[in-house]
Amino acid sequence: MTAEKKITDIHCLSCGAPAGFDIVQQKYVCRYCGSGVGIDEAISQKQGFRKIQRWKMKESVKNYRLFHAECSGCGADIVMAENEALADCPFCSRALVRSEYLNADNMPESLIPFALTQEEAKERMLAWCSDNSSREESKLLKKNIKDLQGIYLPYELVQGPVHMKAGRMDSFRTYRCEGYIENELISRSARLDNQLLDGMEPFDTDVLKEFDFAYAAGQRIRIADMTEDSLKKRIEEELSVSYLPQVRKVMQTEAAEITADAKDVIRLPVLLPVYYLAKNDLMAAVNGQTGKVSVRSLKMKHYYFMPWWLKAIIGTLLLSLAVFGGLQLFGMTMQESMLLTGVIGLFFIIVLICLYSDTVHNSFAVESGREIFTSGEKTFVRERGRLVLRDELLERKTMKPVFFEMIDGKAVPVELKFATVPRAIQTALLALAVIFLPVIIALFLNGFNFRQLNLGGAAVWFCIMVPVVPVIVLKYGIAELYERPWIYILDENGRKKRYRKQTDPKTFRENLKMIMEALFIPPGCFGIWALIGVFLLICWLTAFGF
Repeated sequence: MTAEKKITDIHCLSCGAPAGFDIVQQKYVCRYCGSGVGIDEAISQKQGFRKIQRWKMKESVKNYRLFHAECSGCGADIVMAENEALADCPFCSRALVRSEYLNADNMPESLIPFALTQEEAKERMLAWCSDNSSREESKLLKKNIKDLQGIYLPYELVQGPVHMKAGRMDSFRTYRCEGYIENELISRSARLDNQLLDGMEPFDTDVLKEFDFAYAAGQRIRIADMTEDSLKKRIEEELSVSYLPQVRKVMQTEAAEITADAKDVIRLPVLLPVYYLAKNDLMAAVNGQTGKVSVRSLKMKHYYFMPWWLKAIIGTLLLSLAVFGGLQLFGMTMQESMLLTGVIGLFFIIVLICLYSDTVHNSFAVESGREIFTSGEKTFVRERGRLVLRDELLERKTMKPVFFEMIDGKAVPVELKFATVPRAIQTALLALAVIFLPVIIALFLNGFNFRQLNLGGAAVWFCIMVPVVPVIVLKYGIAELYERPWIYILDENGRKKRYRKQTDPKTFRENLKMIMEALFIPPGCFGIWALIGVFLLICWLTAFGF
């Protein structure tokens, strides 16, 4: 199939050639003549295709006698051929109740045909069992391999611009982020295990075809059972998951989170080929196009989450024990080791409380789930009648996200720099400067006479600042990196220039007013001047001694 004939292509309104999406311009741009296609126009193109295809399907269904069968157990609605014998549900093994199927309104307009025969699918499953022979799932799959059935499952093919808000979990600021997803497949089955189905993806959507009832011969079709609101929520959640690794990379933190808005994506209901096996707790699937195997674990796995304060206490105990052991190792007495460990432990508890106080799980919780085992990233393709391994890996296609900032009242594409090496060095030097501030001032006072310097004069300052400064750096300094990133504006030639926001005179005057009020308006100013006096005394004692 040539690129010009892909069902998912957006075509130029001027020359008819495929158009690619430009994230910065937020429109589709023709690869040949440069004309633009707006997002709304692109959506209208696909709505027109769906309307024409649905009319064809209604004409075509007259030539086929199809029935649908409802499962008495899980409620699955399955389409089957008239001459197919009544059988058990492939999803829960209960009885199917067949009734006449009158129309094609619930049928998607596109599908990916089966590329594997049932015997080839069984071979792929048995190959997985051979590679995982020690697993209990492998033994059960071999016993029940005869129950592996082919079925078309309903999916939503999603393609188009993704609007996102990105931010750090412990920060209040959010950033506008734009992306583009290509041929993302979202399951429309509410009652099937979505993780199991994700495990057998991806599919090669280049071979997507217009639906024809001839493809249904010998295969069953499951009708979608997900509401529009639930489907929209699932689409946005899965798009967020798809883009999260790239956003984390840009923001240079694992604590990043995003929310996606998929209002402008093109959505096409499609059918995908799957070989499915369900027997009580045993569930497995084989991708009917690529041969990738996905198996759900029989046993539930439990994940335990501790309250943030308990994490801080346990962390402090472990670190304190390590310090105590180290002090004992270097020959300190028991009493000295315990005293010094207690002082250091106080520092540890303060720092760890600040670290963990913004974590997501702030209370004790137990979450359960099942592991998904797969046959790996290698997939198969049919060449000259034989299944062979693909040379390349099939991967989900997402464009690199582009961040936008409001500059002079206009949204401008930018590159953001957060936790860079220069900023980290700058923060570390500032922290050291604050801790040793009395010493620095004292050196200026005594003419840089290091011999006369008395560090004991700054003992009180050190006792306060050594635990406080790291806490401020961990609690507020790192968050500040994400509140005020370095911004680089990108020009048309790909060059970037650092943008420095001008200080607002009004903000400067307000800050100056606040400082002056703190210094000269009683009674608060008395405390400020008392602290300044104590600090100056500490600097004098450090410079010249007692």
